[in-house]
Amino acid sequence: MRCPHPLAPSLALLALPFLPPPLAAESSAPWPVLEPAETGGPLPGTAALEEAGDLPRLLHEANDRFLDREIERAARERGRFWQRDLSSPEAYAKSIEPNRARLAAMLGIDRETRTDPDEAARAFAPFPLMPPLPGESSFLVHRLQLRSFGQVCADGVLLSPGEARADLVFVPDADDDELVPPAAAALARSGCRVAVVRLVDRGENEHRLSQREWVHRPAFVLGRTLAGYEVLKVQTAVDHLVSTRNGAERPLGIVGHGEGGRIALFSAALDERIDAALVSGAFGPREELWKEPADRNVQGLLREFGDAEIASLVAPRGLVVEHGTDPVYGYRSADGIGLDLDYEKRGEIPGKPGRLPRPAKNEVAGELERLKSLVPFAKAELVESGEALSAEAVSRFLGGFGIEARPRPAPFGTALPPHPERVEQLVVHNRLALIEAAGDRDRYFAGLQTDSPETFAATVEPYRERFRTEVMGDFERPLLPPNARTRPYQVGEKTLSYEVLLDVMDSGGETVVAYGILTLPKDFDPGSGERRPVVVCQHGLEGTPQDLVGEAGYKAYKAYATRLAERGFITFAPQNGYKYFDLFRMQQFKAQSIGGTLFSLIVPQHRQITEWIAAQPWADPDKIAFYGLSYGGKTAMRVPPLVDRYCLSICSADFNEWVWKNAATDAESLRYSYASKSEYEIFEWNLGGTFNYAEMAALICPRPFLVERGHFDGVAPDEQVAFEFAKVRHLYAAKLGLADRCEIEWFAGPHTIHGEGSFSFLHRHLGRPEPAGD
Repeated sequence: MRCPHPLAPSLALLALPFLPPPLAAESSAPWPVLEPAETGGPLPGTAALEEAGDLPRLLHEANDRFLDREIERAARERGRFWQRDLSSPEAYAKSIEPNRARLAAMLGIDRETRTDPDEAARAFAPFPLMPPLPGESSFLVHRLQLRSFGQVCADGVLLSPGEARADLVFVPDADDDELVPPAAAALARSGCRVAVVRLVDRGENEHRLSQREWVHRPAFVLGRTLAGYEVLKVQTAVDHLVSTRNGAERPLGIVGHGEGGRIALFSAALDERIDAALVSGAFGPREELWKEPADRNVQGLLREFGDAEIASLVAPRGLVVEHGTDPVYGYRSADGIGLDLDYEKRGEIPGKPGRLPRPAKNEVAGELERLKSLVPFAKAELVESGEALSAEAVSRFLGGFGIEARPRPAPFGTALPPHPERVEQLVVHNRLALIEAAGDRDRYFAGLQTDSPETFAATVEPYRERFRTEVMGDFERPLLPPNARTRPYQVGEKTLSYEVLLDVMDSGGETVVAYGILTLPKDFDPGSGERRPVVVCQHGLEGTPQDLVGEAGYKAYKAYATRLAERGFITFAPQNGYKYFDLFRMQQFKAQSIGGTLFSLIVPQHRQITEWIAAQPWADPDKIAFYGLSYGGKTAMRVPPLVDRYCLSICSADFNEWVWKNAATDAESLRYSYASKSEYEIFEWNLGGTFNYAEMAALICPRPFLVERGHFDGVAPDEQVAFEFAKVRHLYAAKLGLADRCEIEWFAGPHTIHGEGSFSFLHRHLGRPEPAGD
């Protein structure tokens, strides 16, 4: 007969002793044999856990509702980012300069240098004259090609009337397939010189990704966006139009439809040389940005900018908005409206589900009214039409320049020729940016001093703060009282475990929770006053705490949460939110739209977990360690830097050259790279210019850090792991003299917990002797 566990006080009050089910001691299974704990009460100082059902799903759904409330809160609180001076147009323009600069940074435009206008055209001048359009003699058509930034070109056509009265940039929708769009021809017929700038199309490539998502994924990790690249192309076209006027003074405008309308709005907001804009099928409420295609993802946009705020950067210049002409497009969306989301299996199609928004007229009108409430002197008009760039919309736009609009011609029937270089140039540019990223990080960390542990500790702290606020994101919500609820879960030969549920933080009445399994060794007597070290054991992608304790998930996890408890540690296996496939991945886009990430939820959950553990009489508050596998290893790089209670971190089956793994698109690297894979949420803003894994490890330093690496782990090849780890080892051992705190354990195995060197590392640094004969 076994005695009751000493931390289950309610068991001692029972008339009968605690008799757990007999354990199959004869079992030859490699995992620990655990049986349900059928009796017993909650842990001392906690309430009974009454919640039933799928607790990981409960956590996921709470996360989702919290993010919805945070998106609503962000919209309400945008005003805190603005200091508008409405006393005069000049004062207003000056007062919004910081907002304009921040929008440019969000799009990554500040990372690039545009080519000088003369040099931009010189490489391709003179522009080839194209064959006359059928029945058209009022303007000439030249092929337009301008060096924009790096080796990337703005391309399209230039429509030149006999005498130009205005200069315009025309940006068609991404899937417009006419060489000369009739709406652009109408503008040229009306006496405007028109530079038609083409966008990357939405067609799918060999990886079954849209071309736009294919370019955007690595760009995002490198601090850039596809939208930013395309705005730069528009700015290059503006440069060319302005520099080739030969001294003439004439207005300059921009016209765009669909994706082109979105780029036109951004361009007009950022470039004050543009006197007016016509935005068709691309304006309205933006709070569901997370439902849009992946290439529209802009980190933190909705904290400061809805469409009304972007349009406020255009004011007091003219803006015509045309509604009723929104293109219909969806990826993993059968009708371009609903999204095909799956929470039971990995999808065969690797891209993010997304569709273009189709706001109602009253929603667009409401957004324009919001603009006028922000800037009373904004010159903004709404046109309702069933035809993109209708005669009425064009007439109102050109009327602002004193130009009478001419009728639109019938389609010319000249198809846009294939232009694979448009995509390939951006792919190559991303590859060059990846090469340059290491230097970007070196410059970013120029303020870190490593001449002594003391100066290092002082100078690393600002980088932790930037990592918290600018990279992982922090919703700045205070921790709630934990309101801990527990119940006995399982009993083993040497262990007893409890399920634990904690409240974490609240937004608009929606509460984030933390859930996990606490496992206690039976040889522990809390009455002795001993406080044991605690190891927080973190599951990987699609995992649960149950995977870490017994037979479930044993192939990868080796029941290490239970095995460590059998060695005398207390363990806690939390549920992280990266479960339910598309459902959690879409949460990443919700969070990113307001400047956060999934870790904006995970970090507070771990803060609450560690604070609750530290307050327990059986835990040593100074010896709480973190040990995670796979996505849990990803967590090991991101959470301990921001959770002071973690005294060390072990990254298993994840550590590698992370920026390369996200952004590499060459054929050899794609075996490992996420750039073509179905983990479409994995891309984090501007890690290339800030924090690779070596830099994240610097935020863990001087606390002990271990990498557990199987030679046959498909996460990355050994040489990439060793390359990145060498930088960490150099910091600890060579610069700070802390060689005993930084290790890597190599073993001949796959993507799994090894549990040898890592266990010894825990015993050594947590001050608990290893079991005899181990």
